[in-house]
Amino acid sequence: MGQTHNAVKIGIVGGTGYTGVELLRILANHPQAEVTMITSRSEEGVALADMFPNLRGHYDLRYSVPDAEKLKTCDVVFFATPHGVAMSMAEELTDAGVKVIDLAADFRIEDLDVWSSYYGMEHTQAKLFEKVAFGLPEYYREKIQKAQIVANPGCYPTSTLLGLLPLLKNNLIDASRIIVDGKSGVSGAGRGANVAMLGAEMSESFKAYGVAGHRHQPEMKEKLEELSGQEVGLTFVPHLIPMVRGMENTIYATMTSDQSQEQLQALYEQAYADEPFVDVMPAGSLPETRMVKGSNMCRIAIYRPKNSDQVVVTSVIDNLVKGAAGQAIQNMNIMCGLDETMGLNQVALLP
Repeated sequence: MGQTHNAVKIGIVGGTGYTGVELLRILANHPQAEVTMITSRSEEGVALADMFPNLRGHYDLRYSVPDAEKLKTCDVVFFATPHGVAMSMAEELTDAGVKVIDLAADFRIEDLDVWSSYYGMEHTQAKLFEKVAFGLPEYYREKIQKAQIVANPGCYPTSTLLGLLPLLKNNLIDASRIIVDGKSGVSGAGRGANVAMLGAEMSESFKAYGVAGHRHQPEMKEKLEELSGQEVGLTFVPHLIPMVRGMENTIYATMTSDQSQEQLQALYEQAYADEPFVDVMPAGSLPETRMVKGSNMCRIAIYRPKNSDQVVVTSVIDNLVKGAAGQAIQNMNIMCGLDETMGLNQVALLP
């Protein structure tokens, strides 16, 4: 393990949704990864290519019922499952030396009372948090290297934290009044049948949701406070937009120092100069979701509107890649001592 001539043996628990097929799509071209099993109770025996025809010719696997003993033969197990599943199996797997990457929310929030209030169930594995790292590589890379469990961040938190942290860590804004205006494509709602997500229901329409309290708000707030060392007041309003992939977050904050547009641009360029998957856009340009579709990039622009004490950051990701499966594979690469970019250099799809 960690020696690049040995393929990393991978199990995927719950691989019938959009993040599952996205993991499989990216891992199909990863030179050091071998997916050895994929599980689903409901689809036992079904061939991957029958479920996801884009994978035809890339895998000859069939879905099997999740079996902890078989999963222990893997080096890394990804959980692309509903909340609550990963924590029920993580202890047994990590005790056997398996690295766990959870794409759900079981380990994202350390305050478990807050977690329970947002996720509607009791957290039964508080003791596992000593093994956990939050999977945002740009800010937690060293912890991820040593972790046995990675909590892959939510999509909105990924885009928001990357967009906001250079300002917050340098004490340039009023931390008590931050507004994040998020927009996500419909794939963020998952693959399950849902009337509100039917084409005829959501096409040519635009709406806010989760205004009273979205699950990603406490995740963002906790990590922003942890990384900046100050209390954060955060208003977060997500919106559903009628497209399949993509996410844009516009972040508004009040400046507490007199940084010029040029200084802010330089700050962001410097903050992310060595990050392979964060691209600070040239001054005067704005990122679009199509600039990252299918890729693991986050593209960011920062603006200081004229005659205003406000600062505006706009941040785009593909919610299924940097917002989910791509970032999970980035974390796997770090945990396994591989090149962090391995398997992740896809160019965004245009048009």
